[in-house]
Amino acid sequence: MGLNLDYINGQTPLDEDEKEGLLNNTISTRSELDQFEQLNIEEAKVWLLKTKLSIKEILSEDFIKELHFKMFGNVWKWAGKFRNSNKNIGVDKFEIPIHLKNLIDDTNYWIERKSFPADEITIRFSHRLVFIHLFPNGNGRHSRLIADILISKGFGNEEFSWGNSNLIAKSKARSNYLSALKKADEGDYKELIHFSRF
Repeated sequence: MGLNLDYINGQTPLDEDEKEGLLNNTISTRSELDQFEQLNIEEAKVWLLKTKLSIKEILSEDFIKELHFKMFGNVWKWAGKFRNSNKNIGVDKFEIPIHLKNLIDDTNYWIERKSFPADEITIRFSHRLVFIHLFPNGNGRHSRLIADILISKGFGNEEFSWGNSNLIAKSKARSNYLSALKKADEGDYKELIHFSRF
């Protein structure tokens, strides 16, 4: 019979697979990892404040990778690089560049044709990034930040609120977010658009 240890929220030790690619080998718990990642994300946001970007620049593979690197490059060796293994979510690892190019082309088309309002274009773009699952980790946070960049720097509108909550920790807001993502997977974006402005 094995030990049944109940860890305080966030104090769960990282397993060896989770530690692979960490730049700082002193990180040992989920809570410590979350803190290091959040510090790195805050640095990326400071960088963004000083960076002018056009829609064309935002909707490019180079910027999408660069943003992920800026968000996680102090924590992970693989930051800014497409994943090289398949996960239980996302497209096949070999199809990532094709799916991303199609998404960028689709988004540019929606913008040129004014197919949807700016919020919906941005949420559709963000959702498809999560669906493709470009990187080994950090895809949700990356997709939400790039949505904020596209809506604010690209369209000149206010950033999204994303439920005004931490969407990493278990919470009602996270449950609502995941439910909205599932509906978007089925082509219904109303709930996700509402959540992004709630």
